[in-house]
Formats: sequence, structure tokens, C-alpha cells
Amino acid sequence: MSTTSKASQRIAALLDDNSFVEIGGLVTARATDFNMKPDETPSDGCITGYGVINGNLVYVYSQDASVMNGSVGEMHAKKITNLYDLAMKTGAPVIGLIDSAGLRLQEASDALNAFGAIYMKQTLASGVIPQITAILGNCGGGLALFPTLTDFTFMEEKSAKLFVNAPNALDGNVITKCDSSSAAFQSQESGIVDVTGDEATIFTKIRELIDFLPSNNAEGSDMVECTDDLNRVNPEIAGCVGDTSIALSILADNNDFYEVKAGYARNMVTGFLKLDGVTVGVAANRSEICDEEGKVAEKLDAVLSADGCEKAADFVSFCDAFDIPLLTLTNVKGYEATLCSEKRIAKAAAKLTYAFANATVPKVNVVIGKAMGTAAIVMNSKAVGADITMAWPDAEIGTMDGKLAAKIMYDGQGADVINEKAAEYDAQKLSAGSAARRGYVDQIVEPADTRKYVIGAFEMLFTKSEDRPAKKHGTV
Repeated sequence: MSTTSKASQRIAALLDDNSFVEIGGLVTARATDFNMKPDETPSDGCITGYGVINGNLVYVYSQDASVMNGSVGEMHAKKITNLYDLAMKTGAPVIGLIDSAGLRLQEASDALNAFGAIYMKQTLASGVIPQITAILGNCGGGLALFPTLTDFTFMEEKSAKLFVNAPNALDGNVITKCDSSSAAFQSQESGIVDVTGDEATIFTKIRELIDFLPSNNAEGSDMVECTDDLNRVNPEIAGCVGDTSIALSILADNNDFYEVKAGYARNMVTGFLKLDGVTVGVAANRSEICDEEGKVAEKLDAVLSADGCEKAADFVSFCDAFDIPLLTLTNVKGYEATLCSEKRIAKAAAKLTYAFANATVPKVNVVIGKAMGTAAIVMNSKAVGADITMAWPDAEIGTMDGKLAAKIMYDGQGADVINEKAAEYDAQKLSAGSAARRGYVDQIVEPADTRKYVIGAFEMLFTKSEDRPAKKHGTV
């Protein structure tokens, strides 16, 4: 492997020192049309091989933009598909470092078939081995399916480009008006990109992510020795009902919470943490965003949005595929009510409901604030399969606010009656205790004790086994 190319330098920066072993280093293009010369395509513009990250085996391909702009042709693709074959046989993740002009025009239909061959391997590998893509240069046209067929996408924040159609090719748009190919757009608007940053940050974050993931779907949730206190008491978590990213950091072993898609659908938090050394996936409602000093910088509505539902559903499906237990923190009062949301919210909420109901991994739900209406049912409720449901003492669980319910039930009666019945409704129908008496909540726990109870629940559920009706696959 040439140690001077940027493609090889990126591999060296990502992997443990001196661990990379190149495969197919002597491969060149076979095509000679349009003055192509094989000696001008070293490694056919793609360096492939294997190495380790913190001792974990990974397979890596890195596109070399200095060779025909990193364009994808027949042999370029064969190297990537061969890498996937090895990864599937050995059960280890594939990491793709993308920097390519896209389809190699000189190879025409051979290049088209090459793209299809890679798509096929990515599809076969989905749910079998983790797939990670880092966009470090251009990733346009059909190449944009590479990251969207994989599980996690990282993107260099300044010069990398991700698009199907270039910004200037969109009707009514120019790149100076809206750079739809930028990392900011793809992480905040489309939700394709999980993490942005400079290249060094991206490689660090990929290494951290690998530490949370199993190598394959047969290995189960990643486990390490826990050095944190399993019974740690955290009274400060009671003040984190709004910003659940902070609450999750408090719950996590050594306060290490790894958030994915942080810039997208910010009223839903998704990510990974360790509890007693075991990786757990988390989806949590969010109604506040706090700054570095812990002060509320932005208020969000405590509702399910279409983007938030789809973000969480995709994440839940990933966790279920790789036997990663699921934890939810519920604080939701309904669905987003906008004309734009109305076009998608029913379908998106159904997708999230299906993801939770279909998942057979251990599932624990903690109601930390409001759990109102069917939006609360969607959030991993007992009705759709949560194994253990906990609630904080002040949690509100029910159909709607007591005042609104009283106005409906006692329409036309005086304010005194409405207020009296509202208070009665809140006490009887909205309290965590009321839900617990009907078996919809298994435990009422003090906020400070949440960590030890959640750890205990997952330890109890460690050997969980659950079947589903025999079918090829669902259709939601």
C-alpha cells in the first residue's frame, strides 16, 4: 500500500497503529477504452484490506481520488464486493471511506453493473454485520446509496459533498441559496448523516462507535467489564426530564452516552450507552436543549414528529437486528400538529409502533414526564411489548390533561364543577399510581434510583427469548 496517498493515510489514521493488511493491492483496471491505461489505475482507485480498532477486527475500503478521481469501475467494485464476502464469512464490520467522482464513464455498463454488485452486497450484509460509511470527499449520484444502505454515516463538515442531484441541478435552487449537498443539510435536514466533524474527529467517533457495537448479529450486545457503581444514586437526573441527552449521560456507565443523528429531529434522542458494561440502545423524547452550562437554550414541543418517529424506528430496527437491548425514556403529550407533519405522521408513527412491537430484544421503558394519548403507546409501552415499564412518581399517564377532559365530560357546567372534576380526573386517571394499579406500570421508582433499577431489569431480562408468528417479513 502506498503510504503517501490520502486514501492510505486515512486508513492509518482510523485503525490501530500498524494493524492494516492490504488485500488486492496489485489490482488494476481491465478496460482500455478511451485511452485508459492499466498502469494509470493503481489499486483501481480503491485501497481495501483489514485491521483492528481497539483490538476489534474490521474491514476497510478507502477510495483514492488521485486515481481517476476515485471513480467506480469494474475492478474497483470487485475489490469492495470481495471485502464484503470476507466480512460476512468472518462476521466483522465494514467501514467505507468515500471520496469519489462516482460512475467511471469510460467503463459504461461495466461500471453500472459494478454499482449494482456493491448494492447487492450491502443489502445481503444488512442486519448481519455493522456497516459504517464516512464521506470524506465527493459522494454523488448513485454513490449516495452507499451510505443510505449502511447503518451509520459520518461526514466531513466543510468540503465533503453528499447528493443524488447536485444543488445547482434542482429547480429553483443554486448552491449559494441552499447547499443541499453539505454536511449541515444532510445531518440536519435529510437525517442521513449521524455525525459530522473534521476528519480527525470522524475517525475518533468511528472508533468510539465500534466499541459499542457487536461484530455481527450472532455475537449479541457488546459487553465489557463495568468500572462504575451499579447502584449509583443520581438526584440531579430529576431535573433532566426535558433534555434527555443529559439524563442518559447521567444513567450511563462512566457517564458515556454516544448520540447518533444529534442534529436531526432533535425532539427524539437516539444513541448507545453501557449499563453494567452491556451496550444498550436508547430512544428518548426531548423537550429542551441545554447549553454547556446546563441552562435551557431552546424549548421543543414534547410531541412525536414524523422525522422523530422515523429516526427512532430505524434505530430500533438496527438494535433488534444485532440483539442490542432497548431502553426508552418517555415524555410525550401527543403528536406534532402541523399541516406538513399531517402528511406523514400517521405512517411514521405506525413505523415506530411496528419497530418496537416487532423487536424481540429486552425492552425497558421509563416514563419520566408525560405519557399522554396514543403517542405514549407508540413509545415502547407495555401494550406494544415493553417487558418492564417504570415510572417516576410525578409522571402523568393517561389520555389527556384533566382540565380538558373535564370540559368535554361536563360541557356547559360551571367553572367550579370543571375545576373540581379536573382535579379528581388528574388524581384518578393521570397518576403513575393509577396506571400501576391497572398493571400498565410495573414499578414506580425515584428518579435518583433509576440507574440501579434499569440495570436490574436488563440483568433479569438477559436470557429473554420471544417468538413471533412465522412469516417472511412484515410490510410496515
